[in-house]
This record gives sequence, C-alpha cells and structure tokens, in this order.
Amino acid sequence: MSIAEVAARAGVSIATVSRVINGVSSKFSAATQDRVMQAVANLGYRPTVAGRSLRSGQSRLVAVLASNLANPSMAAIAAAAEVALRKAGYVMVLCDTHDQPELQDEYLLEMTSHYARGLVLLGAVDSPQLARLAQRPGQLVFVNRRSPVPLSQARFVGIDNLAAVQTVAQWMADHCPGKLALLHGDVRSSATRERVDGFLGACRSLGQPLEKACIRTGPGLSHLEIGFEGMRKVMALKRPPVAVFCTSDLIAYGAHRCLRENHPDLLEQVRLVGFDHSPLNTWVAPWLTGIRVPYGEYGDAIVRALHADGPVEILLPYQWDGA
Repeated sequence: MSIAEVAARAGVSIATVSRVINGVSSKFSAATQDRVMQAVANLGYRPTVAGRSLRSGQSRLVAVLASNLANPSMAAIAAAAEVALRKAGYVMVLCDTHDQPELQDEYLLEMTSHYARGLVLLGAVDSPQLARLAQRPGQLVFVNRRSPVPLSQARFVGIDNLAAVQTVAQWMADHCPGKLALLHGDVRSSATRERVDGFLGACRSLGQPLEKACIRTGPGLSHLEIGFEGMRKVMALKRPPVAVFCTSDLIAYGAHRCLRENHPDLLEQVRLVGFDHSPLNTWVAPWLTGIRVPYGEYGDAIVRALHADGPVEILLPYQWDGA
C-alpha cells in the first residue's frame, strides 16, 4: 500500500497526505484531516519511518539488549519492558548478547544506525562501542548491572542489592546457626559483585564469617553448573554447611539438583537461599527461600529512566520470601 493510493482515496495530493501524517496541522483543514485518516484506516496504510527518523535523528524503536534470555528473570524483565514501552508509544526490539562484547557492539551499531530512541542494556558488558556511546549517554539505560564503562550521566534501574543481602544474612544468622556457604556467578557483573561483597560483609558483622572453602564460583560456567559444581565441593568438606546463599535462583536450582542426586538424606536439612524469585519458582522450586524481585515494576521504571532529563537511579523495592 502506497501513499499515492491514500491520496487518491482521500481526493487530495500526496503532499497533503504527508502533512497530515506528520502532524503539520496549519497546512490543512479538519475536514481534510478526517478524509485522509479515514483513507489511511480503510487501506491499512502504514507510513515508512525511515525518512522521518533521518530528519529527526530518532525513531519509535527502543532496543533492549539482554545478556542472557535463557535466564527466566531476564525474560520476565524484558516482557515487562515490552508492555510499558508499547503503552508509551514505542516499538521494542529485543536482542540477546549472550554476554559477548562483540555481539553487544554489533547490536549497538545496528540500533544506532536505525536511530533508536533508546538503548536499554539488561546486563551490559564492557565493549568498545559502549565506551563510545558513553560520550553521549542520552540514549542509554542500564538495568540490573550498572554501566561497566565510565559514564557521567548514568540512568540505572535495579534493586538495592546491598540492603537485600543484608536481609539474607540476618535471616540466615537467625535461622541457620552453623557453617554458611556462598555460591556466586561472575563478579564482573556489578549486581553479582554487590551481592557477594554485601553478603560477606554482613556475615562478618554478624559474627559468622565464611570460610574461603565455602565461597565458590565457576568462571565460564552457566549458573546451573556453578550451582551444581559449587554445591558438590562444599558438601565434600569435612564439615559441610547448614545453609547456602546462591546469588541467583538458577544457581540454587543447580545446587538443589546436586543435593538431590548426591545427598538425598540431607535435602531437607541444608537450606538453600536464592535471589530473584523468577516466575518459574512457583512451579519448579516452591522449596526455595530468597529475595523476590518485582519484575512487573521494571517496565514503567525503564520508561521513566528513558524519559529522564539527566542521570537517574531507580531502585525498586524487593521482598523477602523467607519462611
């Protein structure tokens, strides 16, 4: 369907159709506008945005670059973002960077070439193109992980990880007297780093410092594998832990499987504490205690950050799902 067909149906010139669609209200009457819009609706015409984007330097596109869409927590945030962005008049493009700097840069270059209105990085990694965009940060919104490159006007949406893990540490001190363990992902992620440092610091303050052998990770491994392998190692200690804090629910899933397969007699005795409470938990992990992240609130917060005139930090409220 072309603009010429709309003009013919409405009985006006192509230039008039263009002015109506682009909102140049001083150039046509209300009756003409009604005829053109009726023709647009009847013919199902959708104008190309390429020329308009070129003129304005922006489009309705907002790109969400997620570091791992296989993670149900990231998928839940992306879904909330899509709903809120659509209500705000945007069209979301979703990309999975797989935590790879080269792929992140490829998507950043492609989306900037399409004059994307915003670039939402749901788990950013350091990369050359991101460092260049940091010089003009108006498009960038960082979600869950803070900017891995220096940024003068950061826009961030997440939760207060330090306060959350202090809640975890206090609960474990009150309900799980004995040796504690920590299983965590890559600390190059600011979210993971905050959770690890905050939890270890809180445990020291509470008089329950963790032994080095009880702190496990696995660079290059998936969170499920980190949980399984980390749990296998801490359970092999002469005195295994009575409770284990996992910095993501996926790590807790792996730890639980290790217990179920290798120590079924201890499955009810070793408490696992997670962080996320992804939508899957109700179905696959009702046994998991932990921090509940408000996924439904991320979408509106991302839009607010995108519209902010300058730097902004939006910390969403978490809930403790302890028993």
